[in-house]
Amino acid sequence: MSRLVLLKHGDTTMAKLLQVDFEFNGPFGEDMAKAFVELAESINREPGMIWKIWTESAKDKLGGGIYLFEDEASAQAYLQMHTARLQQMGIGEVRGHIFDINQPLTAINNSPINQR
Repeated sequence: MSRLVLLKHGDTTMAKLLQVDFEFNGPFGEDMAKAFVELAESINREPGMIWKIWTESAKDKLGGGIYLFEDEASAQAYLQMHTARLQQMGIGEVRGHIFDINQPLTAINNSPINQR
């Protein structure tokens, strides 16, 4: 059974979604899964990171992810660090957007938020 728990720290800070995408020539699918195990494990140790959904489109040559962070400061810090890391890997433009979460509507649609 799905349930949603509001993520609050103090009275003012709420969880944030970070959406990242960039042009990527692969690998994709199983090859990507094998190639990036260490990177995936390191992401779990990033401050404030709750979870990540890896995204890919071999057809459109895109990579990226959807992340849930404890707060905006953690999401901003990760986006800055990850952008620099991707650029060191030769990726030019990294698009990142931080979103608020509409908790009442998210609960209606059985979100996986905070199901850990």
